[in-house]
Amino acid sequence: MAKKWYVLHTYSGYENKVKKNLQQRIESMGLENKIFKIEIPTETVTEIKEGGKRVESEKKVLPGYVLVRMELDPQSWAAVRNTPGVTGFVGSQGNPEALTREEYNKIMGASKPRPGTPKKTSTSIEVGQTVKVVSGPFVDFDGTVAEVMPDAGKVRVMVSIFGRETPVELSFDQVAKV
Repeated sequence: MAKKWYVLHTYSGYENKVKKNLQQRIESMGLENKIFKIEIPTETVTEIKEGGKRVESEKKVLPGYVLVRMELDPQSWAAVRNTPGVTGFVGSQGNPEALTREEYNKIMGASKPRPGTPKKTSTSIEVGQTVKVVSGPFVDFDGTVAEVMPDAGKVRVMVSIFGRETPVELSFDQVAKV
C-alpha cells in the first residue's frame, strides 16, 4: 500500500481539535505504521487594526478541512472516520479520494510563502470610505479611498491638493478611518 494524502472534512473551527484527537487515536490504537502525518494548511496574514497597528495572525487556508497522509485500509479508514469532529473523507459517494501530488503542492504552497513573496494583508478599509492620512508627506490630509490593494498592503486615496483631487498611494498603516 502506498502512503497518500487524503482530505478530511471536519466541523469548522474544530481542525486543531481533530488533529489532536487523531494523534491520540493513532497512538492508542498503534496505527503509527499506517497514519503518518496530519496537516492543517495555514498562512500568515497581516491585518491592519484601528490606528494603523499591524497584527500578524495565522489563517486556515481551507477552513473545515484537515490533510492526512496514510495508507488507506479498513482499519486506518475506521480509525480516522470515527475520530470526534471528523464528518467524513472528501471523495465521491463516500469513497476517499487521494490528492494528487500537484493538488497537495498547491494547497501546501499556499500555506508556505516563497521567500520574497509579500505576506497577505487584510484591512477593514473600504472603497468610498473617508480616511485621514496619519504619516508621511500628506499627514493630516483627509481623503476618500478610491482603491484597496490588499496583496500590496496599499490603498489609493483621493486627496484634495490645491483644490484638485489627486490620487495618492499609501500603505495601510499610513491611514486611519475618520
